[in-house]
Amino acid sequence: MAERRGGDEWHRSPRLIVLLLALLLMFREGDGSSSEPFYKKLSGIIIPGFASTQLRAWSVLDCPFSPLDFNPLDSVWLDTTKLLSAVNCWLKCMVLDPYNQTDHPECKSRPDSGLSAITELDPGYITGPLSSVWKEWLRWCIEFGIDANAIIAVPYDWRLSASMLEERDLYFHKLKVTFETALKLRGGPSLVLAHSLGNNVFRHFLEWLKLEIAPKHYVQWLDEHIHAYFAVGAPLLGATESVKATLSGVTFGLPIAEGTARLMYNSFGSSLWLMPFSKHCKSDNIYWKQFFEGRGSRHHKPHCDDTEFRSNYSGWPTDIINIEVPSMRGMDAYPSVAEVAEDLASNMECGRPVQMSFSAREVSDGTFFKAIEDFDPDSKRLLHQLQKYYQGDPVLNPHTPWERPPLKNIFCIYGIDSKTEVGYYFAPSGKPYPDNWIITDIVYELEGTLLSRSGNTVNGNPSAVSGDETVPYHSLSWCKTWLGSKVNITRAPQAEHDGSDVHVRLNVDHHPGEDILANMTRAPRVKYITYFEDAESIPGRRTAVWELDKANHRNIVRLPVFMRELWLQMWHDIHPDAKSKFVTKERRGPMRDVDCYWDYGKARCAWPEHCEYRYVFGDVHLGQSCRLRNSSSDLLLHYL
Repeated sequence: MAERRGGDEWHRSPRLIVLLLALLLMFREGDGSSSEPFYKKLSGIIIPGFASTQLRAWSVLDCPFSPLDFNPLDSVWLDTTKLLSAVNCWLKCMVLDPYNQTDHPECKSRPDSGLSAITELDPGYITGPLSSVWKEWLRWCIEFGIDANAIIAVPYDWRLSASMLEERDLYFHKLKVTFETALKLRGGPSLVLAHSLGNNVFRHFLEWLKLEIAPKHYVQWLDEHIHAYFAVGAPLLGATESVKATLSGVTFGLPIAEGTARLMYNSFGSSLWLMPFSKHCKSDNIYWKQFFEGRGSRHHKPHCDDTEFRSNYSGWPTDIINIEVPSMRGMDAYPSVAEVAEDLASNMECGRPVQMSFSAREVSDGTFFKAIEDFDPDSKRLLHQLQKYYQGDPVLNPHTPWERPPLKNIFCIYGIDSKTEVGYYFAPSGKPYPDNWIITDIVYELEGTLLSRSGNTVNGNPSAVSGDETVPYHSLSWCKTWLGSKVNITRAPQAEHDGSDVHVRLNVDHHPGEDILANMTRAPRVKYITYFEDAESIPGRRTAVWELDKANHRNIVRLPVFMRELWLQMWHDIHPDAKSKFVTKERRGPMRDVDCYWDYGKARCAWPEHCEYRYVFGDVHLGQSCRLRNSSSDLLLHYL
């Protein structure tokens, strides 16, 4: 029996000096020597996810019946005090015009800037820890002595579509300048760390960049400015939860009604960005359209191959939406979308309900919204947004699958084997808008099976594993298609281990465009991390996929195992004596004081080669007195 010390924070201790010195090689400022290797000059650029950037007021708004008003630079997203005391005022500062994405006439909000914009959304003694996003990451960077100018946050207004980010804020121009400034300041390329929607933003930036740089210089620019891309929890084929937010509302844990949340969410141009879509539908080549049709060509409706119409559910586990609508037709009638659109308006009150199902393709191409257009006032607004900001985006239709970008190093990281929503059943609630729909059932995926909230049997094509509670596995794992024909697979425990439970398969065959599974034994009640690695298929390029058991989508950037593996991979990459393409997985010893613990079975500190008993005044139990040895100077050399 062993007692482990709790807590996710790394203690401030001189025992961190080993890892500190190693990481300083990468992030500390150079000495001005022209021969200084690039690995001493890397920068880190963070692109946060949806709702992960503070928004501040840029207006003066008097709130009646409330002692709290909004003044310039007051926090809007997120200030729970003002939300509770003046929800109507708060909504005015949050909503956008759904047709042109302008601010409310009485209140304007803009994203905050700098690292403080992404650390805590609602700073405070109680609200701070509950709204923490990147705070732990930045704290660890500071403890490691990383320079302030080596970590750069690029927050954005997550309410806007990609085209409006550029049109209103010149966001992608500024992001390009950020990369170029980091290169000039530090002397080396950057590491891109994107989470959730931040990956979609980064994808749009790469496509936008193609139109700003001559084709022959595009890859050269990427190689000079980006060393590695870490895609964390990337919804590469969309997320079904966005459908729920659109039809019934998702409160994000805030003390507001679901109808209010729906009204707010549907006013955002980004509300459709994460809609699920089919992997079988692609858009025209952007270069071809620009060359032959000019830069004014704005329609990028995807074209689906025959596989889309031969397969069920657009490749997803099940239909995304099942919805009841009134109809005068008989019990056995199953009308087409065109037929429904003709006469539903006249039969809304006296019709017999008919259930219709919609696949991911029918959701993302607007078929679903056209079918319920006469029932839901938001449908026309959402169709307008879909056609203007997505199908009409001059750079990219984001509802198309993403091929591997031409970056040197890509690491795709996500959680698996959690209960994740993949489909919904909706019915009219009998209430007025925005509460006019109610969820009658939810379909979940869980470790290779489909199950419903009601307990009914669900037909479909479940994946072998499930998603991360927010994004289904089908979407997260799309980056596996970026792997080559031969893949090395390693499965190891997430906790510190001596290598006895590590399983390796080398040169596993992988068919292009298909999933690849580990098919390895696992011990019960042990959380693993599985690595899929390819450094051979594209010369000079590496692609890796990390799957973390039970890692939650929203909290993955704060997980100790994620941070440990990320730091070790960076340490491996920057070290001139690294012999392998990827960091070794054969063992994981303690690298910080909190990793040491007391082993009661052996009456000593566990990991005696690295940990020792060293009491410090204030320790309250034996495990707290277990600390890294002073002689652990060669600890990191094991990972080369």
